Amino acid sequence: MIQAPVIYRTVQVTVGNLFAVAAQYMGDASRWNEIAAVNGMLDPWFAAPMTLKIPTPVGTGNGGILGL
Repeated sequence: MIQAPVIYRTVQVTVGNLFAVAAQYMGDASRWNEIAAVNGMLDPWFAAPMTLKIPTPVGTGNGGILGL
């Protein structure tokens, strides 16, 4: 099975949790662990502003256009 390549959207977030970030940027709070994995995080809670990479498979949710 061939997997779609993954690009990463970079977002700035403030105090919060990866559940909310996943819900906002991926449309599904249960996908928080994907964000955690690409950012080297174990804990979904964070207490300081940070920049996160959000995984986005190419060809899904953006009409196949990179960078959206």
